[in-house]
Amino acid sequence: MHETPGPRPPGPNDIRLRKSLDDTLTSPHWPEGFVMRPFEHRDAHALHALLEEVFDDGADGAFDDWWPRISGDAQFDPDLCFLVIDGKGLLAGAALCWTSGFVKDLAVHPDSRGRGIGEALMRHVFLTFRDRGAAYVDLKTDTVENAAAFRLYERLGMVPVAWEG
Repeated sequence: MHETPGPRPPGPNDIRLRKSLDDTLTSPHWPEGFVMRPFEHRDAHALHALLEEVFDDGADGAFDDWWPRISGDAQFDPDLCFLVIDGKGLLAGAALCWTSGFVKDLAVHPDSRGRGIGEALMRHVFLTFRDRGAAYVDLKTDTVENAAAFRLYERLGMVPVAWEG
């Protein structure tokens, strides 16, 4: 799941999904050897590198363009950026969320996929936003190019909603 900042019309395979944050949410299960920790400003370069590796579309541009755009966005809150670190201390996954309850980016490094990191991150996101009083969490994804992520979101109970929210 990857969205560039600013208004951009949805692509032909893009869909907006929503998860209602009710009492049925379950806690994340972090795979053995992986830990979740909060974002620190020193993590910005590693986060950008992960997004470039995972999405490989060049949409975010160079770090010197990306970071001021992200950190200067009114919806950016470093407390809503969650990092998963592997046993070697490397960034294995991340969820970057906006204060509006929108998952801007969810990325898992190719070497760390298939272990439940994306699911654990999303479950953590759901609980965090529920604790902040949000009624739901939204995201946008491409159902074709991001088919595996789309299946994950469906498994987590996310449902399609209108683009307007």
